[in-house]
Amino acid sequence: MAIQRMDHVSVVVEDLDAAVAFFVALGMEVEGRTPVEGPWVDGVCGLDGVRVDIVMVRTPDGHGKLELTRFHSPAAVGADRAGAPPHTLGLRSVMFAVDDLDDALARVRPHGGELVGRVERYGDVYRLCYVRGPEGVIVALAEELG
Repeated sequence: MAIQRMDHVSVVVEDLDAAVAFFVALGMEVEGRTPVEGPWVDGVCGLDGVRVDIVMVRTPDGHGKLELTRFHSPAAVGADRAGAPPHTLGLRSVMFAVDDLDDALARVRPHGGELVGRVERYGDVYRLCYVRGPEGVIVALAEELG
């Protein structure tokens, strides 16, 4: 048995609408939005009384997906990762290839996107940067050169 494909990455957020707006500004498309609850999701999560709203967003090519999840019950828990640096243990970043890095940055700034460091060149291959997105998630952006 082998893995068929990577389906999506899930990100738990407090402000679902703000997270959706950020990723839509980046160029992703909303695939669907739904509430989820019931015994099956309780069993999958190993929690009781799970009630969430989920928005699935996808890249324009349809291959990359993020599941943005807002827990209503039980309340989301966790450390304050909003200011966590790139070398923090755990999920480091989600990377997207973009056709125009400056344009992508301009589109996410009004939605709270801020540079973690600065835009850099990796030889003659990429211009890239880290942007802090919703709930402190680091979004890596890379523009292929030449």
